Amino acid sequence: MYDANKLIVRLMLVICFSVNLAAGPPSAAQSRPGGARKISSDLVQRVRGAGGDSRVKVVVQFNEMPAPLIDGLLSRYTANVTGRLSALNMRVIEIPLRAVEALALQKEVRYLSPDRPIATLGHIETTTGTAAARQQTSTLPGGLVTTTNVFDGSGIAIAIVDSGIDITHSAFRDQNGSSRVILSRDFTGENRTDDPYGHGTHVASIAAGNGQIFEGAYTGIAPNANLLNLRILDSQGAGTTSSLLAALDWIMTYRAVYNLRVVNMSIGTPAIDSFRNDPLCQAVRRVTDAGIVVIAAAGNNGKDSSGAKIYGQIHSPGNEPSAITVGAANAFGTDERADDTVTSYSSRGPTRSFWTDDSAIKHYDNLLKPDIVAPGNKIVGAAAPDNFLIASHPELDANVSQVDTDRMMYLSGSSMAAPIAAGTAALLLQANPNLSPSLVKAILMYTAQPLSGANMLEQGAGEINVEGAMRLARSIRGDLSIFTPLGDPMLTGPQPVPETSLNGQTFCWAGGIVLNHGYATSDDLIARYQQVYGQGFVLADGISETSTAQSIDPNRMTAGVSLGTSIMTSNGSSIGEGTPFLDLSFLLNNGLLLNEGVMVGDGVMVGDGIMVGESTLAALNGDNTACMK
Repeated sequence: MYDANKLIVRLMLVICFSVNLAAGPPSAAQSRPGGARKISSDLVQRVRGAGGDSRVKVVVQFNEMPAPLIDGLLSRYTANVTGRLSALNMRVIEIPLRAVEALALQKEVRYLSPDRPIATLGHIETTTGTAAARQQTSTLPGGLVTTTNVFDGSGIAIAIVDSGIDITHSAFRDQNGSSRVILSRDFTGENRTDDPYGHGTHVASIAAGNGQIFEGAYTGIAPNANLLNLRILDSQGAGTTSSLLAALDWIMTYRAVYNLRVVNMSIGTPAIDSFRNDPLCQAVRRVTDAGIVVIAAAGNNGKDSSGAKIYGQIHSPGNEPSAITVGAANAFGTDERADDTVTSYSSRGPTRSFWTDDSAIKHYDNLLKPDIVAPGNKIVGAAAPDNFLIASHPELDANVSQVDTDRMMYLSGSSMAAPIAAGTAALLLQANPNLSPSLVKAILMYTAQPLSGANMLEQGAGEINVEGAMRLARSIRGDLSIFTPLGDPMLTGPQPVPETSLNGQTFCWAGGIVLNHGYATSDDLIARYQQVYGQGFVLADGISETSTAQSIDPNRMTAGVSLGTSIMTSNGSSIGEGTPFLDLSFLLNNGLLLNEGVMVGDGVMVGDGIMVGESTLAALNGDNTACMK
């Protein structure tokens, strides 16, 4: 009998904190006589410089005393209580500056400090380019530039296929205070749709959490999208293929009712059967062919128990060609992208699912995966109350709030990267509702930023770039269909400049797309319609293959599209630039390419996102200033 709990434990990487308990010398504030030693030095400066009846917001820590006595004490100093942190024996108050020292003299008061602003260590909105894409501008006749739509996922529904969603969490409220989780279904047999495990709530908030917590510091990518809660992982974070298939079947049946356009699966099972036979891959293909964008996490098996890099560990259904498979990048807590790299734990390609012929010879799929990467390390997201993950690892609590409906937690893994792509897909579909799943995938890859020092088996086309993807999506004609002739103009105007400037850095777009066993580059990919962009196609349908070579299928892709010959280790510019890592012919001829690592047991599905902590240093990206083709 396979023990899912043991697998969960093996997937956890716990941060170990070192705490210095030695008492240092007292600070100047602590050594001052009387009440002043109980006032922080920056608050002392404000008190001494105060004039008139200025008020200040202060955090007051109390010695142990009943709450009624605390409130009675504060009332003497015309304090306005704005926060009662009873479990912490604290209050947040507004008080006249002239009353601060008098309050500090009270024996019941332990310490006073200002309610300081907190500098968060990087926002997914900012580092992904979502904030830059949130409002788009248009030039009107006469040259007047005006702000047009605000893109926030409005009208688009994202299905979160996971461990449930805490629908009471503030992150999922709309502007009227109602929950944007418009439906919940349980496929586990536990007859509950909340999130006792804690994974699904966190994932959902990354895709579509609002800005109502901590002044918007942890806003998700599509903060006004609707959410469908399809629970397939149980209270311990384990599930089965049949549960996932039941959820995908439900999606196929009811997709039109809810305008369901995006499915996020931050889950996976070992990819053993070829995508041609794997029931999950087949189900995903059906869902994609029906016009729904499917996002799948790559997995967290990029290194072995000794920390050595391994390849060939992409999970199912991430090994499905039609899925957008997302690996995890490390943004190192900054909004800037110059230091971003692929995490060491993110699963690498090629896919090693296989089929066996009549001679008992295995034929490996060897697909280039993941397709893209997105920030996935130490991401702050919504925390379901009393969830298993925080109960097992209290250090995951982000300490943003002690209120259950506002509580946030840290998680890391490709599970956190996938919903960034799902939220981005919702934005693209809001901006251009007629985009097919294949075209959404092509846009995300074409506009991605190749990360310096990472090869295509680690990052696909590169790190997601929401600003560039939105700009390109809005430039694409809205009347494209499978009936559009091959080679027709695809844009409504001139080609967008293939570069993005975010947070003081300008970088080139990848300028190409990753295919099953290779990659393609060309302006034609965005300038001219490719038949493989139609619904019911996958991008690699435009390529003809033998056991050693590839060529463009002229009936499905234009002659201007160029194919690469090697998997590249990027120098940080376009998709085809850098150092050859592996000849693509090896992916075609079924060779055993690289250390595959150790497969985990069959048939049990677990959440990917239980990694905590990542310390690999980033390589700086190269000079990305010459992006014009």
